[in-house]
Amino acid sequence: MKHLYENVADTVIAHIEQGVYKPGEKLPGVRKLSQQLHVSISTALEAYRMLEDSGRIQARSRSGYYVSSFRRQAIVEPQVSDAPVTPAKVTGQSLTRQILRAAKDPYQINLGSSVPHADFLPTHALQQATGKVARSFGKRCFDADELLGSQELRRQIAKRMVELQCADSPDDIVVTHGAREAVRLALMAICEPGDLIAIESPTFYGLLQVIESCGMEALEIPTHPRDGLSLDALQMAIEQWPIKACLLVSNYNNPLGSCMSDERKQALVALLEQHQIPLVEDDVYGDLGFGLRRPSVCKAWSRNGQVLYCNSFAKTLSPGLRVGWLVPGRYMARVENLKYMQHQAVPTLNQLIVAQMLEQGGYDRYLRHVRQDYARNVALAVNAVSLLFPEGTRVTQPEGGFALWVELPAGVDAMALHRRASQENIIIAPGPLFSATQKKYGNFIRLSCAVPWNDRVEKALKKLGDIAGDLLAQNPQ
Repeated sequence: MKHLYENVADTVIAHIEQGVYKPGEKLPGVRKLSQQLHVSISTALEAYRMLEDSGRIQARSRSGYYVSSFRRQAIVEPQVSDAPVTPAKVTGQSLTRQILRAAKDPYQINLGSSVPHADFLPTHALQQATGKVARSFGKRCFDADELLGSQELRRQIAKRMVELQCADSPDDIVVTHGAREAVRLALMAICEPGDLIAIESPTFYGLLQVIESCGMEALEIPTHPRDGLSLDALQMAIEQWPIKACLLVSNYNNPLGSCMSDERKQALVALLEQHQIPLVEDDVYGDLGFGLRRPSVCKAWSRNGQVLYCNSFAKTLSPGLRVGWLVPGRYMARVENLKYMQHQAVPTLNQLIVAQMLEQGGYDRYLRHVRQDYARNVALAVNAVSLLFPEGTRVTQPEGGFALWVELPAGVDAMALHRRASQENIIIAPGPLFSATQKKYGNFIRLSCAVPWNDRVEKALKKLGDIAGDLLAQNPQ
């Protein structure tokens, strides 16, 4: 059931699409909108904020709200993925390292990396937090802390877990070197080398690299660009293959941007618990939703502690601090043992900086701002792709995160597009990177919207569209 402010937002969208309000035109003020639709001023304001977060309207200081200046086109999303039907070893991940190296080149237009550009980070707030932490904690900033993480940070994370309907104490949390270490610890705690892991398809290549490093195999499950992993396909896979764990990004999956509903999350957890299969949930994009409500997590529906929850501040606060965490549930003892045997503690200073940002509210203030930036960039990029890429191109329309998954006409080879684009100093992530064997998604690319929107980016997208058109002309289907 929708909230009242969502119904108000739908009404405003309908007026925009009907041409009542045109691109760039001013919308009724908050008070006038509340009178027109017979709702409270706070409801009207929430509706406008929701539309602003989604990029449909823009707020101008001391002026009011305006329809965004770009015009949306008729956009078709990719269909549910056609994933491989057999397990596979993860191979051929060397190309990802090439893309990451190229992404550091300041002359490149980086549309291929999943790391936010520095302009999206709260640099000033982090500098202030660093100074305050250094003054308050002195020598402790440079001393080794508890291997499982500082009490200050774990206490702040526990508060956030409570907001997600997860009753976890600071002692239930392990601080890690980002989400990747959290996922690796989780997989090693519940699986052995050679075990089979069910994953979304397509999925983030970083997760594939973790599976590869653990010596495990991947079974790709079809995934819908909005609804997430197919539960019917997962059920069939469980009946056919000896799946030992499931690994997924339930909120704003990279590259699809899919977000599972509460009902689907609950059904997923019930299915896995029925078959005694642990779930490793990576929620690194959960805080980057464009709406007013933060999506739930699968862990909130778990009743037996078989959901191992992983998260990180790398996609939000700072990729350089490398601070993540793991809530391993019933597998805490195994994770603790692995952490002691194989891993180092996260630097104390980094942990205390993040704890300071959380405690003083700087993190949430930053999120309110950056969500709008990403919503705007995603909307602009979707519109640009629909205008500039060849006819027949499909593109996702995520409601959070900053990744776009673009399906090009069948005649466009994504690897060839990647090579041609590189010659123009444009970096993209070709679709095969997001499959275990790199033999799928040959006509797909992922675009990152975590770059400042400017003329260079617009020209880069036009050039990509032109190259794609050339490739299609050479190989019409």
